[in-house]
Amino acid sequence: MTVALPPARSRTTRRSGRGWIGLGFTAPFLAVFALVFLAPIAYSIYLSLFQDRLIGGTTFVGIDNYRQALGDPQFWEGLGRVGLFLLVQVPIMLGIALLVALALDSGRLYGRDFFRITVFLPYAVPAVVATLMWGFMYGTRFGLVADLDHTFGITLPDPLSPHLILAGIGNIVTWEFIGYNMLIFYSALRVIPHSLYEAAAIDGAGQWRIVGAIKLPAIRGALVIATIFSIIGSFQLFNEPSILRPLVPDSVSTSYTPNLYTYSLAFSGQQEDYAATVAIIMGLVTMVVAYAFQLRGMRKEA
Repeated sequence: MTVALPPARSRTTRRSGRGWIGLGFTAPFLAVFALVFLAPIAYSIYLSLFQDRLIGGTTFVGIDNYRQALGDPQFWEGLGRVGLFLLVQVPIMLGIALLVALALDSGRLYGRDFFRITVFLPYAVPAVVATLMWGFMYGTRFGLVADLDHTFGITLPDPLSPHLILAGIGNIVTWEFIGYNMLIFYSALRVIPHSLYEAAAIDGAGQWRIVGAIKLPAIRGALVIATIFSIIGSFQLFNEPSILRPLVPDSVSTSYTPNLYTYSLAFSGQQEDYAATVAIIMGLVTMVVAYAFQLRGMRKEA
């Protein structure tokens, strides 16, 4: 029995019709994506190629702004500061979040549901509120540090001093995001088949052996994702130093982080072109570092 196939033109027309239908479903997202993501990037690149001068007005300068930014000591100081923040704060935050997730997943923690909500609750606090709260707690003339000084008759180090302010900001960010990363790790742990644990128990493996041989390899993807998010967040550090700056202007300068430097250039210094240049460079640095870590994580997983 021979089945007649529809003509080739008919099949092509049907495929084309399905393609237009699919484009119709994705068109709203593509429009919003282009409007709120691609258009600002394109406009920033356009701005970075010009300079506003007293004589001549807006002038096309090519890559001169990029040369100036790469030789700007304030930019490099801010970049080095967030780099140090990334190397110290991110491992501490992710390590604590992983320990909390493992404790919750072990089933031996009393009041597990209450503990999980308590750890996650700081993430629900807005960054502005959290920074103001910790900023007043840090104060040596008010707040918790001042109360401890008066109560015990001691002089504690000032967390808002120029030498300790970065550690103070790291403490605030860690407090805010431990719960968020814990939830990522805990969700990944919950999907591990229990048959693996049963097989390991039959072989006589202890809890630490199960953690090292089963749990950590199984959630490697979640670890990579959480680390990438943390890297991006570190390079975007802005809320905490900008909110603490009015409290301690001597400790937090306008160029304390690259994002704060960009904001100060654009809205205080009226240098939108140069601010766009710094923003583009920081976007490229963040993309390269995050992509390099992702490739390394994928190789280890493979």
